[in-house]
Amino acid sequence: MGGIGVDHAFLALERELAVFLRRARASSGELAREVHPDLESAAYGLLMRLEDAGEQRATDLAAYIGVGKATMSRQLRALEGLGLVTRAPDPADGRAFLVQLTDEGRARFRRVRGARRARYARRLAAWERSEVAELARLLHRLNSTQEADEPGQAARAERDQ
Repeated sequence: MGGIGVDHAFLALERELAVFLRRARASSGELAREVHPDLESAAYGLLMRLEDAGEQRATDLAAYIGVGKATMSRQLRALEGLGLVTRAPDPADGRAFLVQLTDEGRARFRRVRGARRARYARRLAAWERSEVAELARLLHRLNSTQEADEPGQAARAERDQ
């Protein structure tokens, strides 16, 4: 990786990630609207986290998603208003609340997630199973690296409080 010259591997990575991210943003909006027509695209990730990890505090959700408390509160109020999540007092800390999917939220999310997985399966039908697993492994590694190194993440979270 050393040297001043152009690293074509990183140029190709940048180009492909830009296309991937553009498509992912558009897809996230579509998925959110499939869950509920009034759902913001960013909320789909919250629903996914609650489905995968179960109930949790709003502060933990905010840290996982990478937003501040104010943004998380606004998003959770919207999800509550749509009947997709509910908040209940945390038995371990009476000052905190636990957020969880409602039965309706879980059912809607699972329906959309199932359809999304079917789309992935169709798009990757020509791939070997090992290639899909390798892509998932590499994306996980990239995401893990980014969590520790995202520029401005701490500043955004602090500003957003």
